[in-house]
Amino acid sequence: MRLGSQKELLALETLNAITDMPAPQGRRSSARRGRLSRHNAPSESTPFTGRKIPAYDLLDETALACIESQANWILDKIGVEFRGDQTALDLFAQAGAQVDGERVRFEPGHVRALCATAPSEFQLHARDPAKTVTLGGDNVVLMPGYGSPFVSDLAKGRRYATLKDFRNFVKLAYSAPALHHSGGTVVEPTDIPVNKRHLDMMLAHLTLSTKPFMGSVTAPSRARDSIEMARLVFGDVMDRFAVMQGNINVNSPLIYDDTMSSALRIYAEAGQCVCVSPAIFAGAMGPLSPAAVAAQTLAEAMVGIALAQLVRPGCPVVFGSFHSTMNLRTGALTFGSPEANMTTMALTQLGRRLGVPVRSGGGQITASNAPDGQAMQDSTGAMWSTLLSGAHQVWHAAGWLEGGLVMSYEKFIMDLDHCGAMLKLLQGFATDDEAFGRDAYHETGPGENFLSTSHTLRHYTTANFEPRISDAGPFETWSENGALTADQRATARWHQMLNDYQQPEMQPGIQAALEDFVSERKAQMPDEWY
Repeated sequence: MRLGSQKELLALETLNAITDMPAPQGRRSSARRGRLSRHNAPSESTPFTGRKIPAYDLLDETALACIESQANWILDKIGVEFRGDQTALDLFAQAGAQVDGERVRFEPGHVRALCATAPSEFQLHARDPAKTVTLGGDNVVLMPGYGSPFVSDLAKGRRYATLKDFRNFVKLAYSAPALHHSGGTVVEPTDIPVNKRHLDMMLAHLTLSTKPFMGSVTAPSRARDSIEMARLVFGDVMDRFAVMQGNINVNSPLIYDDTMSSALRIYAEAGQCVCVSPAIFAGAMGPLSPAAVAAQTLAEAMVGIALAQLVRPGCPVVFGSFHSTMNLRTGALTFGSPEANMTTMALTQLGRRLGVPVRSGGGQITASNAPDGQAMQDSTGAMWSTLLSGAHQVWHAAGWLEGGLVMSYEKFIMDLDHCGAMLKLLQGFATDDEAFGRDAYHETGPGENFLSTSHTLRHYTTANFEPRISDAGPFETWSENGALTADQRATARWHQMLNDYQQPEMQPGIQAALEDFVSERKAQMPDEWY
């Protein structure tokens, strides 16, 4: 092989950087090659410190005003029902709303005024202070999928989720730098009775992770259990700060049942975060158009936020949503569609105008039945619209398949790579003197490469986001290594993450108190499987 051409030297130095094997000398490469070999460290992830690029506004002032006017019309002319919760009805009546039976109506602007005491930004305090997150402002909090009754992986296929699966996903979320939150019902542990599984889920979140988490809302007693278990860990910190969230789903269209509204009031009374999430499938729970879905979502969410403020002014809240389009020929839900993505962007704008943190309508969501090209295409579209429009909290950022019926181990890992890439994108890039690397030009010269300059050595471990499962090598190498596809490489990755997982420490007395609480509460109830 003839040495000396710049392309040949570049190839040899790149090979040396990868394999740390000696390469023939040529021009100025020898000294710099040694320095590069000594610095051949693995890639480091740059901590996310908040979005630096501005949120994209889809709608102008006129369009936003039209949507808000329609929300006011819904609340004034149609109203929202609170079924079975006389306490909520009394609170609204005392606040000046028109209450007729279980239906509550509001004059235009009234609900928005009731929401005014909600904070625009607040912290969720974590067991490890380094894991505490801020919701609102320029912050972004990513969390795993929520609520799937099934799990899947390439070896065992699709099956009902168990407590072991739940614990696995809590461990994976804890081990993932791109996720900032442990989630809630990451999967449904179907091997545990329905009325007791919230205890095991809370125990897992509190002991296997130190990130923020969500409690149960499926019955008032389960909401209280969740708060009491959190109090065993956080003590009187909970009297001053939020450490957990409750997800309040509206029974769209325009109904709060007593389970959800009671759980909302319990979390609000305790000063814990209430996330109000209408769930509107366009054409089923509301009219077809993105504008109508946005207006109805705003109306339903504002009423829940207002109730939280009536219970406890200043209660931390999140304006949430969950929406999708439908295949109007078959009735099947679709995710990642342009109409749903535009609705996400509009709702983020509306939430920011309301002055509260915004939870997106979905992160990396898909209707696909496998972690395939369709899954990643749907997910990428949904995630881009979510993050670029300025959402503060992203649920379902990892693992979602089959419209939420399944949490996939492989897709969880594939989604983590995309989460990391998007977080890097949101931070933009610097344009200071160091970023321009002028010293590197002095070390080299026209026609020479920059691979081993001092500037490169200072930054090459953090300069570029490095996905964990992507394969950018040549076809021949890929083929010799088994021609593994992305989902197959993800299998090895999630197994390795679980193998490397180390449980965070907890004071023995607190651990024992949690376990005793779970045992005592389970002993007080017969098993219920429905």
